Amino acid sequence: MTTIETGGAALAFELPGVDGKTYSLADISAGKKATVVVFTCNHCPYVLAWTDRLLTAAKDYAGQDVAFVGINANDPNKYPVDSFEGMQKFAQEYDLPYPYLHDEMQEVATAYGAERTPEVFVFDTGLKLRYHGAPDDNHDETQATVPYLRDALDAVLAGQEPLVAETPPVGCTIKWK
Repeated sequence: MTTIETGGAALAFELPGVDGKTYSLADISAGKKATVVVFTCNHCPYVLAWTDRLLTAAKDYAGQDVAFVGINANDPNKYPVDSFEGMQKFAQEYDLPYPYLHDEMQEVATAYGAERTPEVFVFDTGLKLRYHGAPDDNHDETQATVPYLRDALDAVLAGQEPLVAETPPVGCTIKWK
């Protein structure tokens, strides 16, 4: 369960990205109307099922001052594909339109209370949590009917509260050290 309650403040972080740069939450969210933090990885079948939808959402909302960031906290000793080098390959293969960060010490995932991949946190312009949970109601795109992430972003951009503020995250567990 998340350690940030709906309406609670985002927790600051500074992590290395696969592009060789270091990113902070302040850098990513500066001047944005919303910021989406997704705890993710390279191997989880749920992540892979939702990747295209997350990429499309990031591209669709980029022109509306919405920032996306992916954070991988998995232990690469347990899943070598989730190593920093694996992250770089994943970012290149999928042409990620947002920073992909490595939470090697798992401090950010722990602070956020993230448990699964993918696990979505949507923050408003004041970095207050407005939605937490799954990207939508089914990892199988053909069965998905409720786009939680998009609904939350539309509400935040309209200055409203999302109708659904929290759903159970669905996916693989974060691989803790």
